[in-house]
Amino acid sequence: MKLVLFGATGMVGSRIATEASARGHQVLAVSRSGQSPVPGVTAAAADAADREKVAELARGADAVASACVPPRDGGDPRGPFLALNEGLVAGVRAAGVERLMVVGGAGGLEVASGQVLSEQPGFPEAYLPEARAHRDVLAYYRTLDDLDWTYVSPAAEIAPGRRTGRFRVGGDRFMTDDQGRSFVSAEDYAVAFVDELEQHAHPRDRMSVAY
Repeated sequence: MKLVLFGATGMVGSRIATEASARGHQVLAVSRSGQSPVPGVTAAAADAADREKVAELARGADAVASACVPPRDGGDPRGPFLALNEGLVAGVRAAGVERLMVVGGAGGLEVASGQVLSEQPGFPEAYLPEARAHRDVLAYYRTLDDLDWTYVSPAAEIAPGRRTGRFRVGGDRFMTDDQGRSFVSAEDYAVAFVDELEQHAHPRDRMSVAY
């Protein structure tokens, strides 16, 4: 499979590139720096908001993936992050690619019917802008009926760790382990992400990954 991956040099994106490449997929790793996160993986420099550049790079791909994150410059990230995803979608459409996978956030996962994690008491205030940006983007994807998108939410905590290949896959509900912790390593998140790329089990839907 030919995969064009935007945001490929970040913590999550680099691990998706590593996992997909290890499984024999042809990965084009795209970032603003143009650096390759994995030896032997082809890299390109581009901004995911640039629809013309997205279309140029994505043309002929089997799928496009975004591991881009909301801006962390101190401003409200919602507008810029939504604009980035709108540019990405426009470029994917222009390239004629139907499959789009998106690295999402955990803040919009449901802890109960009609109640999301980011609205609960004790949710870290520093993460609220990013959580709201991810929620706006998911709401935008849910309006699309002409692209085969999948939005992949991680656990509340995601960090570098071990690749075990053992995790749970869910949907909109927030998942915790027996100790009440919501965690997944970036490596195992990447396994679940590439599994979905190959298995196509959640078309036009959100899936979540946690231990």
